[in-house]
Amino acid sequence: MEIKKNNYRSNKIVMGIAAAILTGLVFFAKPMEVSAEGRPVSITSCMISGDQVVCQLSAGSVPYGDDGNYYIYADEVWQDGPRGQAVARASAGRSVSVSFPLNYNTDSSNLSCKFLVAVKRGGQMVQVSDEHYITNPEAIAAYSAVRNDHGIKGILPDVTRISDGQLQDLGIQQIVYNMDLGELCSAEGQPDAIAFSYNGKTFYFNGEVLSRYDSTIRSINRFGIQVTLVLLNGGEGDFGKDLIHPLAAGGDCPGYALNVADEAGTGHLKAIGAFLGQHYSGHMGAGQVDNWIIGNEVNARTSWWYTNSTNMDLNVNIYVKAFRILYNELKAQNANVRIYNSIDQEWGRKSNPGSFLAKGYLDQFNYYMNREGNIDWGLSYHPYNSPLYDPYAWNGPAVWVKESISTPYITMQNIDILINYMHQKQFLSPSGEVRSISLAEIGYTSAFGSEAQEASIAYGYLKAASLPDVDAFMLFRQTDEASEMESHLDLGLYDLSGNKKPSYEIYKNLGTANEAAAKARASEIIGMDIDEMISKNIIWTRGGNGVVQ
Repeated sequence: MEIKKNNYRSNKIVMGIAAAILTGLVFFAKPMEVSAEGRPVSITSCMISGDQVVCQLSAGSVPYGDDGNYYIYADEVWQDGPRGQAVARASAGRSVSVSFPLNYNTDSSNLSCKFLVAVKRGGQMVQVSDEHYITNPEAIAAYSAVRNDHGIKGILPDVTRISDGQLQDLGIQQIVYNMDLGELCSAEGQPDAIAFSYNGKTFYFNGEVLSRYDSTIRSINRFGIQVTLVLLNGGEGDFGKDLIHPLAAGGDCPGYALNVADEAGTGHLKAIGAFLGQHYSGHMGAGQVDNWIIGNEVNARTSWWYTNSTNMDLNVNIYVKAFRILYNELKAQNANVRIYNSIDQEWGRKSNPGSFLAKGYLDQFNYYMNREGNIDWGLSYHPYNSPLYDPYAWNGPAVWVKESISTPYITMQNIDILINYMHQKQFLSPSGEVRSISLAEIGYTSAFGSEAQEASIAYGYLKAASLPDVDAFMLFRQTDEASEMESHLDLGLYDLSGNKKPSYEIYKNLGTANEAAAKARASEIIGMDIDEMISKNIIWTRGGNGVVQ
């Protein structure tokens, strides 16, 4: 789904040599990169301990070096090979522990750097390990805000209805909202500019824009409702252009890959992460954000994580670098926030040839996360029906919805495929747990009748509630959006005139003492007891391509 300033419209239908910091060590060797097979050293961990970074190194065989030393380099994400700062050295061995200063919030901060090991051969530095990032940024967090975890029932709110009690009436426990990073950026001398000093530089944020977000978030928090913000890069504003990746320059799309290709973009991104993490920590008077989603449906390259390259590995690599920066910066402010990636429902089939398959993107993202230091990332998934306008959540087209890993789409009907997939060992969190899974965008149309929307909302919510690994079910949306309705996506609980649809009452009752009434209504429409259908994982499908006649 396409997101724009908290309105979504569907477009899937129609279509460094440097002085070392420790001991005053200076290197004059020229760096040299080597291929992965020439990297016998593993960095098994990089952890913050006090004001130091401690890295554990292991090697099955100790690589040759002229002087018998390992050299630890701290690279910025846009650097490759031993080109950043040499921050430490240690005698080479099979098992080595090395430490160096974190230098947090200085011009030589190592918080969001990637580290590698090199040896000196013939006057050149040769890389002998893969890169590794700090994986416990929360160790230095100024805040550990108590999370507003009260349940999975969520919605994309209509901000014009926040003050009239409708979210409370609906029993909403979470909301998801969108923030364009470019709009937040300002410059010295601009009206309402807010100065923020970070890593030896001063950055500016738009106070007027922030005040609007602050007001909304504070209002939501007052109701005890949890806030999730989706961080977008839509090219908005005049002072955030350095956030657009060079490979995305000149694109015409609602979402661009974040700039992790140079010093300016990377420095700006770090400051944004630190500022937002602090500002919305619940301790600055601006409200509290518990969850952050980095980008939207980033596998949809031509829409939401645009670069001009069709190489999936390149695209994922760019995303991983941006994710690492924002993860470390946000959690270094508030230890208890969760950070999510975002993919769509196109698991094994592309509706747009410019996109990447969700499964392939997820696999490659997880590969980099494991290789470069496992962290506690979460998965944001959008299990829409296929087609998007199909009104029947419980009875999808057999051609698109299958009970196998090769299914073209994963919807709420076969969401167990995704859940089981995330239970695999290689996908587990650093603590060995299944990751938090947020169904952060899901909606059902009333374009083909209110009954189908009622039953679909009940089916989707109750299916999500039956799955312990699911931490959010974010209904899309509170009020219909005219541009979406052109594609039969009448997804709101209110129509354009402000009238409540029958689906309002059924969503209101779900997850409450009146849930039995909602279940009875849905069972009547479906023609089968909905509890039985969900508890026994009964999958109905129908023939054809899903086109509603």
